[in-house]
Order: sequence, then structure tokens, then C-alpha cells
Amino acid sequence: MPPAHRPTLADIARATGLSVSAVSMALRERPGSRIPPETIARVKAAAADLGYVTNAQARGLRTGRTATLGFVSDEVTVTRFAAGMLRGLLDATEEREHALMIAEADHRPDRFARAFDSMRSHRIDALAVGLMDSRHVTLPAATSREPRVAINGTADGCHAVLPDEHPAGRAAVEHLLHRGHRRIALVGRHPHRAAPEVSVNISIRLDGIDAAMDDAGLRFAAEHRGTVWEPELGREGVAAVLEQASDVTAILAVNDRVAFGVLQGLQERGLRVPEDVSVLSFDDEELAPVVRPGLTTLRLPYPEMGAIGAGLLLEALATGEAPAPGTTLVPLELVERGSVRSV
Repeated sequence: MPPAHRPTLADIARATGLSVSAVSMALRERPGSRIPPETIARVKAAAADLGYVTNAQARGLRTGRTATLGFVSDEVTVTRFAAGMLRGLLDATEEREHALMIAEADHRPDRFARAFDSMRSHRIDALAVGLMDSRHVTLPAATSREPRVAINGTADGCHAVLPDEHPAGRAAVEHLLHRGHRRIALVGRHPHRAAPEVSVNISIRLDGIDAAMDDAGLRFAAEHRGTVWEPELGREGVAAVLEQASDVTAILAVNDRVAFGVLQGLQERGLRVPEDVSVLSFDDEELAPVVRPGLTTLRLPYPEMGAIGAGLLLEALATGEAPAPGTTLVPLELVERGSVRSV
């Protein structure tokens, strides 16, 4: 029968016949304690029966830490596109028995500042900033020594965890070339190189695409440019590229949103995918496997980036050394579905 008061280590000690210090070491599985595994199992079973939970506040007073990471989101938590990042963060922190405190900045500098203040008032140990749009952000000045990382973006003084876009761009073109395509159209190229505040990845993805075409000694049979990567650009792009080159066998879209419009535009013209025109893109959004045919795409590694970002912070807390400014690049995976065929 659990005690009426909040269970303590002393309650577990009485239930198991062990000392309080032995119970504490068993629950923490402290290295070098020489407590037998069967005793640890007995202590944990008693703790579960009693409903014991760790007093994080007391532990924080002893260690100077709260075992809590902060996550300031820039539209990650309010859209479905990058939700996998949060899943990766949660899994990594839970595995290391840390909590995750979340705040949403919603693309507003004033909310960034308030979110940082809130995190510090709750004495977080380390801070991750995650962005839906992969861009450079200016963060509030550091007033404490908490380690920081930026996920899917960059910030001054922060280690950045980013998708590895250049090889992904190459891989997209090489996949089409491997399937025999030579008359390829590109839909969505930006008319100018994107500023870091807009995107740190768009230009790199396009550089990889162009490098693969150059290596193959090819030029795009047709192009349609645009800065708003939404389905309407894809629909417009189909009309534009078919007017430039009616014999294209594949269309490479700069992201899945544009590709959805490409699929619609081809269907409106009575063209079949992939029998008449193949379509390939980037991101692997939730609808990519649902549309018909399923969209072949390169998957943005949101869960992996989240887990790596959390891992860097947890490692920093363990070693006492903050992640050095720099970049960790995470590969994009080619997800083959039904929208590309061999010619």
C-alpha cells in the first residue's frame, strides 16, 4: 500500500531493507557502486510500487542543473512540415532522462526574445533553436553559459545541424540520369542567389543540381523560375517548360510542394506520370506517399537533425565543453516511389 505522503528514498529503503544511500545509488545505477543487478531490479520494483519519482528540483539544487533542455521553435511546432525534428529531440532527451521545454517564436523576433527569457527563468541547462525554413537567424545575446545549437538553420556563435543539400542535389539528377533521362526540365530555380536570411540551403541544393548536370555534359531542356515554392508554381511550370521543350521526359521540382503542382499540371494536360513524364523532387512531405503515383523524393532528415542537435547539447553538458561553432551535415535519403521510370 503506497504511503499517503510523497514517496521518498527512505520509504524505498524501508521496503527493501537497504540503506538510503544504497537505494540512491541503485536508482541512479551509479558506476562503481558494486550493487548487484538483482538488487537494482528489486529497488526499481519497489520504487514503482510506491509511486516514487525523482525530485528534479532537489537534484538541481545539488548539481546546479535541471536536466532540462530548451527548444525554441521557429514554426516547427505549428506546422506539419518539420514536426519530425521535435520527435528526434524528444526521443534523444528522453533516452538520456532529460526533459524538453518548448517555446514557439512563430517567425517573430520579439517572441524569440521572450522565449529566451522564459527558458532562462526556468534554468534550462542547454538550448536548441529549430527552424522550419532553413535560414540564418539573429538570436538574443547570450547572458548565461548554456550551450546552444541551431537545427535546420544557422545563428552566430552556434553550432549548426543542417541537411546536406549539395550531394542531395547531385543525387536527384544522377537518379534521373541512371534511369536514362537526358531531356530534363527544372521547375523552381530562384532567379537570384538567396540571401542567408531567406535560406542557407536553396542555393546549395541548386549548386548540387547544376554540378551533376555539368558533369554529365548536359543542360536543362527547359526551366521555369520562381521564389514561392508552392503548388501553383508547379502548375505554371508545366505549361512553361512544355512550351519550351515538348519532348522532356522528366521534370525535377525544387521541393514537394512544387512537385504536387507539377503532377496536377501534367494531369490537366492529359499526360501520365511516369509513363509520359517522370517527376522527382525534395523534402518527402506527408502527402508524398499519398499522391498517385507516389512521389519519388529526397527526404529531409528532420528526426535525425533533431536527435543530433540534442545529442550535441547532452554531450556538452557531460563534458563541460559547448559545441564549437561549425556545421554538422546530415544526408538526405532518396525515397523511391512511382513517379520516376526508366526510358
